[in-house]
Parts: sequence; structure tokens; C-alpha cells
Amino acid sequence: MSNISLDKDTFYRRIKRLYAAWKAAAADPKADDTLAKVDCLVSCVGVDEDTLYSKSTALQTWLFGYELPDTITVLTEHSMCFLASKKKIEFLRQIENGKEESDLPPVKLLIRDRNDKDKENFNKLIQEIKKSKSGKTLGVFAKDNYPGEFCESWKNTMKSEKFENVDVSSSIALLIAPKEDSEIITVKKACLVTVDVFTKYLKDQIMEIIDSDKKVKHSKLAEGVEAAISDKKYVTGVDTSQVDMCYPPIIQSGGNYSLKFSAVSDKNHLHFGAIICSLGARYKSYCSNIVRTLLVNPTDEVQSNYNFLLNLEEEVMKRLVSGAKLSAVYEAGLELAKKEKPDLVENLTKTFGFAMGIEFRESSIVIGPKTSIVAKKGMVFNINIGLANLTNSAATEKEGKTYALFIGDTVLVNDEQPASLLTQSKKKIKNIGIFLKDDDEEEEEEKENKTEILENGGRGKRTAVIESKLRTEHSSEEKRKEHQKELAIALNEKAKERLAKQSSNKDSEKVRKNTVSYKSVSQMPRENEVKELKLYVDRKYETVILPIFGVPVPFHISTIKNISQSVEGDYTYLRINFFHPGATMGKNEGGNNQQPDATFVKEVTYRSTNTKEPGEISPPSANLNTGFRLIKEVQKKFKTREAEEREKEDLVKQDTLILSQSKGNPKLKDLYIRPNIVTKRMSGSLEAHSNGFRFTSVRGDKVDILYNNIKNAFFQPCDGEMIILLHFHLKHAIMFGKKKHVDVQFYTEVGEITTDLGKHQHMHDRDDLAAEQSERELRHKLKQAFKSFCERVENSTKQEVEFDTPFRELGFPGAPYRSTVLLQPTSGALVNLTEWPPFVIALEDVELVHFERVQFHLKNFDMVFVFKDYAKKVAMVNAVPMNMLDHVKEWLNSCDIRYSEGIQSLNWTKVMKTITDDIEGFFDNGGWSFLDPESDAENEQQEEDSEEEDDAYEPTDAESEEESEDDSEYDSEASDASDGDSEDEDDEESGKDWSDLEREAAEEDKERAMGGDDYERKRKAGHRDFHDNKKHKSSSHKSSSHKSSSHKSPSKHNSSSSPSKNRDKHKSSHSRDNKSSHGDRKSSHGDRKSSHNDRKSSHNDRDKHSKSNGDHKKSSNDKSHKRSRDDSREHERSSKKSKK
Repeated sequence: MSNISLDKDTFYRRIKRLYAAWKAAAADPKADDTLAKVDCLVSCVGVDEDTLYSKSTALQTWLFGYELPDTITVLTEHSMCFLASKKKIEFLRQIENGKEESDLPPVKLLIRDRNDKDKENFNKLIQEIKKSKSGKTLGVFAKDNYPGEFCESWKNTMKSEKFENVDVSSSIALLIAPKEDSEIITVKKACLVTVDVFTKYLKDQIMEIIDSDKKVKHSKLAEGVEAAISDKKYVTGVDTSQVDMCYPPIIQSGGNYSLKFSAVSDKNHLHFGAIICSLGARYKSYCSNIVRTLLVNPTDEVQSNYNFLLNLEEEVMKRLVSGAKLSAVYEAGLELAKKEKPDLVENLTKTFGFAMGIEFRESSIVIGPKTSIVAKKGMVFNINIGLANLTNSAATEKEGKTYALFIGDTVLVNDEQPASLLTQSKKKIKNIGIFLKDDDEEEEEEKENKTEILENGGRGKRTAVIESKLRTEHSSEEKRKEHQKELAIALNEKAKERLAKQSSNKDSEKVRKNTVSYKSVSQMPRENEVKELKLYVDRKYETVILPIFGVPVPFHISTIKNISQSVEGDYTYLRINFFHPGATMGKNEGGNNQQPDATFVKEVTYRSTNTKEPGEISPPSANLNTGFRLIKEVQKKFKTREAEEREKEDLVKQDTLILSQSKGNPKLKDLYIRPNIVTKRMSGSLEAHSNGFRFTSVRGDKVDILYNNIKNAFFQPCDGEMIILLHFHLKHAIMFGKKKHVDVQFYTEVGEITTDLGKHQHMHDRDDLAAEQSERELRHKLKQAFKSFCERVENSTKQEVEFDTPFRELGFPGAPYRSTVLLQPTSGALVNLTEWPPFVIALEDVELVHFERVQFHLKNFDMVFVFKDYAKKVAMVNAVPMNMLDHVKEWLNSCDIRYSEGIQSLNWTKVMKTITDDIEGFFDNGGWSFLDPESDAENEQQEEDSEEEDDAYEPTDAESEEESEDDSEYDSEASDASDGDSEDEDDEESGKDWSDLEREAAEEDKERAMGGDDYERKRKAGHRDFHDNKKHKSSSHKSSSHKSSSHKSPSKHNSSSSPSKNRDKHKSSHSRDNKSSHGDRKSSHGDRKSSHNDRKSSHNDRDKHSKSNGDHKKSSNDKSHKRSRDDSREHERSSKKSKK
């Protein structure tokens, strides 16, 4: 033990406290303290594995920081004696050799002598006892009774001396109950371990058991908790080797409840009703404790009783302040119970908690009816309040008929404010209630599904299953539509009411103060420049004095629009332009013209010579140069100030931040703030105070965010992100960095944002693996720190500030600004916080969501958020993938938000202006129903269209004829629209190969390059020839044979040519049409292209039927004409070659 260091300062500080309390008790004759009666203090600690807590070991731990078994301590008036083994005495020599304390007796160390069984040492100790005061009365710990030869021989020696024993347990307990700062830190760490094991292990285990409907014994669960207490997976931030259980964990359910910490987890299976979990972790000998009741499908009565218990605990914490008598704290709780639930007073636990520290339960310091002890700052209490033997009349099972409720927390006593909660684990109904779907409902649903499948007689099994699946899907879509219809009706009614109230409470617009140069003539400057009728700039009053018609006239700088200076020859010109009615003004430029009918000066130009007369120091133009420079300076200064004032104009004045002097304030260090306070980003710390947060940068800049100004608070963990952050969306903007901000974010990076691609990466590189491991550890550590901060803030503000965490799995991509980001829903908002600027939309502010560009053939659609405040600009999210439409609809529907969809993009600025101009008229005409694609007018139109379609469709045997007629109608429409270009298309479809088409296209390009007019004339002439030839139909296809080698097969083969060939032909024609200058031809060609694939499929049939209808003659004539044109072109080409 010689290697273990002893904290001498702590020892001397605490032993002084002990001696001071002893002297104070002896000096006060009225004191009811047992210390006043004793002549010395004696404690003997032996070895007993069964004894976990004792006053003797608690005193040793308090003084030395360690337990010293087989050690006798005798504290007398004149000496402090310790008898122990040689190793322990070596450890204690650190205090013997320590500093001399004048007000403390000397330390005497005695080494055990096993030869005479310590008889001589015992005699030395007895002599020291007899020298102290009267030497008759010993202060002992009566309940401490250690076995063993050493302790027994000491007891026998003391009996033979016939000393009088007085129990000083309660006095010592009261002395060590108020904790020092170092002890409080240790207790907090113990509490952190307790909470971690409960939330990360026990609660999750119970949830899993309930979900999977397993049968697990209480004792098995308790064993798991004992194993988890030393598992680094669940316990973080502490040395697990120094963690221990305060008592075996207690899990109770199924009607058998004992609301005591001496209870044992029995071997009964976990019952899914009221499940009471009690556990406490011990860290460096300091205890903590937590008790929670998990409720499975609680009835309203059970929930009411549980909420009453929470209120009672809140009241006890409120009353437990420094200086409060513990019996008064108990009475206050009892009064509340009698007031709220008088019938449950009998079921309450007899005490409401006890002091704890090195010992788990201090029996003399109890929150009970008979305890007269006063609470002191720094005391740690375990508040535990329960209701036993309650009856649940709604329970169907025997185990659920009787239930109990029990909650407990570790708290710290403060000065003049309620006790601080150290075991920060949420305990509201929404956090501990487990609501399951009833088995009977599930069985009924299964039966319905089975009957539906059986009713589908004559079908195979697989078909029946598919039908069932489709039916359920359809019903969910119908439910959604029904819900949306209800929302639409409610939306219009609520909006009408809200806007009616808003219109009656309209705020009057602020009229900006008009600028005045001088209130009286006496303020006019008396400078020489003014007298000499020169330009003078008065920087104090921000005024320019200009000579006009021999009179100095002041003009405020705000009236000047701009100035310009130029030098022409020997003269300098200065031109000053003023703001005036009718002039184009930029945003926020110029003041309001109070008298628009008055006469205004539009511009003034001054000329001055650059030549210097003999005897002059400077040329006359120097005045204009100086004036130009000064006007620019004053104008810049004025505009900057104006801009700042405009920024501050609509700022809401915030309350003053009340700083909390407590050292235990929730705090996060090494955070960056967004937006930056200055250009360069700076780290700092975020600390929670009494009524708000304060961020302090390393440079000393301060940003205060008050709790009552926070609209939404978000905590986004680093799962799948490179930063971990806290984001505050504010109700009113705050100023820092000379700008207003509604969104403020604090973040820290959890890994390298950039990666060096030049570095060689290897799969098994040790450095890389170590770096990855360290990053994982850092992520986990940061996540825990941020989570702990959020929980502590929520508890300290009593849920005034609640942190929302985005649901990453519900996220969908979208582009609210320039780039596409992952938009993540939270319980009350839709956010993207990683990219800057952030995108935050509070769902409570949203009136409805409209989807634009919702069309089957498009990949993306847009979302428009219309706010309840119609004056606010709508928010848009672009480029949301079409496959996320149902997902987004489902989410909005679950949030009770009305949505609509349309195929077009609307001009929302005009739409909102139209609505706000006549709100009553808008709602009288149906309100937001105009966005609904299924509105009445459209329904009627659709019904008429469907009737026409039904009439048009008459099934006959000659379906192919109808198809050909429809196609021919479509072709004729396309030919009209394309102004004769469809004939070219038909000709091209008659069967040219790719090389011919390429050659023709190249020639046309060449002709166009040679001369556009010639080409246009030829093309028109070709069209005229074509129509003339069309009038004279040829009798047969054979009569006009073609000489080109590319056309050897008859028309039948051409019409049924391969799809690839048709595609090639189509591409060629498309490229030529794009080169043509006719817009109408392009559009018609696009139409033909879209229907090209459909037309190919029925090409064979159409060719056959066209013969029967007499269309074959027309097509053959067109083809023959095309061939004749090709012959003429070949002739032209051959003549060109011969010329060359």
C-alpha cells in the first residue's frame, strides 16, 4: 500500500471538521449531540465480506479515501492513534509526516505485533483513552460488529476496562452528509452509470422481451444488470474497475411488490403490466440510485395515479432546500397528496426518501414525519415515493389486478432553489408507457383477411394473396384521401376564422422619421467656405451646403442620389443628382417625399477652373475635389448607419440573461457557431444558465439565446454525418456580427471533412485502422456528451426547451436552395441542418403543402409550403424524386397536414397577392379547393370525356379496321400541323438505308452553306412539284420502278422492316428537321417521334388494310414521286462531278 497516495489536504480538512464538531458539541450544554458526551472516539474495522456498509468503513473512506480492514482508530483529545499492519502503517505515514497543524493533536502509528497478540499495543491505546478528558466514555458505532480474532480480542480488552459506550453513528452521519465538490462530482458519475445501465440495457431488454413476447424471470434480468454494470458497451466515461452495485437490482411485476430496497428479484416470469425496476451503481464507494415503473397498456386511472406520483416527487424536490426541516418536507408532500388524491394517502410509502453517500441508506437522515434534522447544501438524497396495493379493475388477468407504482431519483440539495436532479432519465408517461396493439384486434383482422381469400373461389392460392394485398393497399390510399378531404374542410374553416381575427388586429406601419439638416438658422455653420459661397460639407449634421443663386442652401446627405466628377480641359465639373418624385429609386433608397407637389431640384452642376492665379495657394477646383471626396465619405457613413438601423428596426427586445453561478451548469466546449460571428470561424463553449444559453468564443465574443425565444431546438447526432450539432430556430431574430439571425447552430466536427486522395490506402493499414477506431470512439463520446447536455437542459428547464432529433430513416432528397440535400422530418418540423443555410419549416406554421409538376413521365416533383401567415413568402423544395411521392404524402397525412397536387408550376407571388387582396372572396369561392385536381368542374369534364369514350368504343370483329382508321386520322392531323412535312416522313418510312439518308443530309447542309435563299427556293419548288404530282395518281406500284440499288424489295417488305432500321430512319429525319428553320415543323416532328414506337407495332396490319381501303394508290404515288426526286438529285450530283 506504500505505492498508493493519500490526499493529505483532504484528510486534514475533514479531520478538522470532525474535531471542530466535537468541540462545538462539548461547548454547548444544550446540544442534543451525542458527541458532547464522549471523551474519545473509537472504531475497529475487521474483515467481513457480508458487511457492505458500516459507519466505521464510511469514516475511513471519508478520511483516507480507502477502506483499511483490521485497523483500530482511536481519536482522543491529545492524539490520533492508529493500530494496523506494517503495510497500512506505511500508507498512513503520509499523514504522520505531513504538515504540522496547531489545532490538531499529533498522529501516533502503532504496528501490530502478532507475537503477544497486540496486548502491549492495546495497553498503549487504553492509556491514550484514559488521558483524554474524563477517560471513561467512548464514542462507538454500536451496530458495527466485525468477526475475527483481532476484533474479538480488542472487544474483550475494552470490556475488562469497563468503559461506558455511547453510539455516535447519527452524529458522524450528519457530519459527513454535506458533500464537498469533489464528492459531488463522484456522485454524479455514479448517477451517470446508473442512468446508462437503466436506459441502455435494462429498459431495452424489457422492451425487447415485451415485443417478442418472451418469458424471462425477474432474477435473470437482475443478473443481466449486474453483468452490464461493468460492460464498457453500456458504461462510458468512468473507470469500470471502480464501479459496483449498491444492492442487487430489483425487478418486480405481476402483483408481487415490495417497495423496499431490501427486496429480492424473485424467480417469477416478467408480467406485462406494472414493472418496477430499482438499481443503483456505486463509484469510488459513493452511491446512487434510480427507480422507474414501466407501464404496459396503462388505463387512464393508472396513468392518473402515476402523474400524481410525479407531481408529488416534484413537490418534495421543490421543498427540499438548504435550511428546510425534513419533517416539514414530508408534511408538504403529504398535504399535496391529501389535496389531490386523498383516497391514496394510505397507499403511500411511509417515508419519501433518505440521505445517501458512502453508505447507501442513512437511517438517521430520513424524509419522514419524525425527523427534525435540517437539510444542508451539498447533501445528497435518494427521493423514493411509491403507491402500494393498488387495484386495477380493468385487468383481465389475476397478476394484473394488483399493482404498485414506485419512482425514485438521486438529488442534490441547493441554496434557495429546488433540489437538482442527478439521475436524469425521463419518466413521463410518454417515456415509460408501452402501448401495445390488442391481440383480439389482430385476430379479427387476420380472420377478415382469411375470409376474403376464401371468398375468391375458383382462383389459385397465389392470385388470392395478390388480390388481398392490392385490396389492402387500395384501402390505405382511400383512407388517406378521406382524411385529406376532412382536413380540406377543416382547413378552410380554420383559416377563415384566423384571418378574420388577424385583419381586426392589423398593426399600423411604422413611418420613418424624415431627416432634417438644421432645426434653426443658428445651427448653420459660420465657416469661410459658406460665406465665400463655396461647397461646404458639414460632417456633424451630415449636410452639404451648396451655393444656389448666391445663397448657401443646405441639403441633407439623404437627398443626394449620386455625384460624379469630370475634368474637361481647364475645368473641373461636379454634378450632383437628387432624389425627387418620379425618379427610379433602389430598394430602401431616399426618404419619403412629404410634399410631392412641391418643386424639386433634380440636379446641380458646378464648374471651376483648374488654373491657379498668381498668389493663390490652390486652384479654385480644389474646393470641388474636396467636396466630392467628403460627400462620398459622409454618404457611405450615412448609408451604413441606415442599413444597421433597418436591420435593428424590427428586432424584438430580449430579456437580460440571468447568469447561474453554479459550477454544475450544463456546458459543451470546443464548439463552432454558425453563422460565424466574424469572417473567420472561432471555437467556443456553450453554457446553459437560468433563463438561456450563452456562447462564449475564445476571443471573448458572447451570443445569448434565451429559452423563451427558442421556437424549435434540434439535436442532430453524428450518425451518417461528419458533424454533430445543436440547432436553435428562434421566434425573433437576434443580432450578432452586425446581422439579424433566426437560425443559430453550434457544431463540432467528428472526423476529417476532406480526404487526401493522393495518400495510398491499404485495407489492412494499421494506422488507418487505428484512426478509424479512434474516430468511432470520438463519435460515441461526442454523442454521449451532447445527449447528456440536452437531457440536463430539458430537466433544468422543466421541458421548456425540448430537443427534437431528426428521423433520418424518414428523410427524402430535395433542393430547398441550390444544392440537393437530405430533408429529414422531426416530430414538429422538416429540416436540413448539415448544409448552410439551414432549411427549417415548423409544421405548426404550415397551412398546406402543394406538389407541383406531378406527372408520370417526370423524374422529379416540387413541394410548395404555404404558411398560415399569408403575408409570408411560400417555401419551395425542388427536385424531389417521384418515387418519394407516396412516402411524403404518408408523412404529411400522419402529421394532419393538408396536401394537394397539380401538373403545373404556379406563380405563387401572384396567387398569394390575389388571395390577400380579397380573403373573404377567396374563401367564399371555395378557398384552397382550387388546388385540388378532383374539383367539381374537372370531375364534370372528366365524366363527359369518359362518356364520349364509352360511346366511341363499340367492340366488333374488325378491330384492325378501327385501328387503321384511328391511325390514318392521327396521320392526317399530324400532316396538317406540320404543314406538309408528314409526306416526307411517309416517304422516308418507305425504306431507305442509313447511308443514303446520311448522304442526303450532308448535301442539304452543303447547299445551305452555299446559299440560304437558293436552298429555300428549291425546297419550296420541291413542295409545289410534290403537290402537283400528287394530283395525278399512278395506276400501279410497278409502273414507277426505281433505279437506286437501295430499293430492291417491294413495299410489303419495306413496311415490315426491322425496328432497328425504322429507328435509324427516324433519327436521320429528326436531325434534318432540327436543322430546318420552321418551328411548326419541329413541333409536329416531336409529336411524330413520341408516337413512332406505337405506330411501328401495327405497321404490317395498317399496310394490308390500307390496300383494302384504297390508300395503297396514294402511298405508291408518293413513293414514285420520291424516287423521281432522288433521280433528279443523282443527276445533279453527276453533273457537278463532271464539271469538276
